[in-house]
Amino acid sequence: MTETTSPAHDPFGFLGLTYDDVLLLPGYSDLAPSDIDTTSRLTREISLKVPLVSAAMDTVTEARMAIAMARQGGLGVLHRNLSIADQAYQVDLVKRTQTGIISNPVTIGPDATLEQLDQRAGEYRVSGFPVLDVSGKLVGIVTNRDLRFTPVAEWASTTVADVMTPQPLITGHAGISREDATALLRKHKLERLPLVDDEGHLAGLITVKDFVKSEQFPNASKDSQGRLLVGAAIGYFGDAWERATTLVDAGVDVLVADTAHGNVRMLIEMVHKLKTDPATRHVQVIGGNVATKEGAQAFVDAGADGIKVGVGPGSICTTRVVTGVGVPQITAVYEASRAARPAGVPVIADGGMRHSGEIGKAIVAGAEAVMLGSMLAGTEESPGDTILINGKQFKAYRGMGSMGAMSSRGKKSYSKDRYFQAEVTSDDMIVPEGVEGQVPYKGTLSTVAHQLVGGLHQTMFYVGARTVPELQEQGRFVRITSASLAESHPHDIKMTVEAPNYTVG
Repeated sequence: MTETTSPAHDPFGFLGLTYDDVLLLPGYSDLAPSDIDTTSRLTREISLKVPLVSAAMDTVTEARMAIAMARQGGLGVLHRNLSIADQAYQVDLVKRTQTGIISNPVTIGPDATLEQLDQRAGEYRVSGFPVLDVSGKLVGIVTNRDLRFTPVAEWASTTVADVMTPQPLITGHAGISREDATALLRKHKLERLPLVDDEGHLAGLITVKDFVKSEQFPNASKDSQGRLLVGAAIGYFGDAWERATTLVDAGVDVLVADTAHGNVRMLIEMVHKLKTDPATRHVQVIGGNVATKEGAQAFVDAGADGIKVGVGPGSICTTRVVTGVGVPQITAVYEASRAARPAGVPVIADGGMRHSGEIGKAIVAGAEAVMLGSMLAGTEESPGDTILINGKQFKAYRGMGSMGAMSSRGKKSYSKDRYFQAEVTSDDMIVPEGVEGQVPYKGTLSTVAHQLVGGLHQTMFYVGARTVPELQEQGRFVRITSASLAESHPHDIKMTVEAPNYTVG
């Protein structure tokens, strides 16, 4: 792309382009579908098989969405309109969901009642627990199956010790290899293999479910221990540092220092502190949001591992019309990449996408991953209930700058500082920068992700790129007119059947 930075004496010399203003030029291709690899970087040290990230919004990403995103090869970023304890708990849920070896499994004591057992099973969504005595030694194992043989009326008076399978149990030694663990599980037809040390203390747990899940989701995003990757959003105000360190203790892989305008001193200082403090510097940190070269450079200088780009492009965002500030997204991504790419820092394009073709456009403009909100809000895994309106299903979707997200409504809002209104005490004084709405129900995330990744595959085929770096290197834009945009969409027909990857809107 050509130089776009405007000279100081020419305030109108800076042309801003967005996704509908450009198309990618087709190129020579000799690729088979199996040749195409969508692996891309999210941060300096984390790569994803699929360059998709779910937005840190309270109608998009909580633990269920984060789990589904990681299984598909992407990443979910847990929103921060939660208390510190709740957000850390959700990180823990994701990290426990699909693991190689659970180093700190959820356990229960032999004196707990079956009511407490059932409550704990529902809380952590697990069906079995190692039973430990007060010294931490393994004394038995109990599962949901053991509940079935005791009438519900007796759960309050029946203890785990009454129904558990006691020692001696089939166990593995701490440090057992994955291959040996698999052999033990198969030989004894076990669902769970507790790991113990020489003194009989519980050292970990392996479940057959995790082996099945690994085969079912071969592209899953995992850490070095085989656990699913997860990100979480933080701010800069008040107890932000406590939130960050609590999330790190819970096992978060990526912290997203996230405000609507990231090029501000307090957030940049937060990123710098996260990357220099011994308690947090091992965790990857993404800073955002910015829309200029200067904003991206500030995060590069602060040590950020990734930079999130987008001021006002989201479908529920009103920042540009409320404040008059913003940069069209293709130009914003390109400008940020001019500072980020020479420093080796990935750019994440956040907001404004409506179709899968825009993923490839964002990558050619300079992004290495994309963050999605409205395209994922209608999936089964997003928070909130499905609403039936005139025979059609919808799910709620709102901006984090909307009145609903920023107002208290009987509980504390943790999203106000994203829009620099943390000190506003009265809901009547909030200046919203977003709206609330609904999006059509789309089914499971796996279905939607298949279409999004499939669209990116086709983009790479048309351009002739085997890998994401090749797509960035070979992709070329052509600017188009409004007539060309109309020509790009279905036209001159009455559409009777919508495709799964295209809707009229």
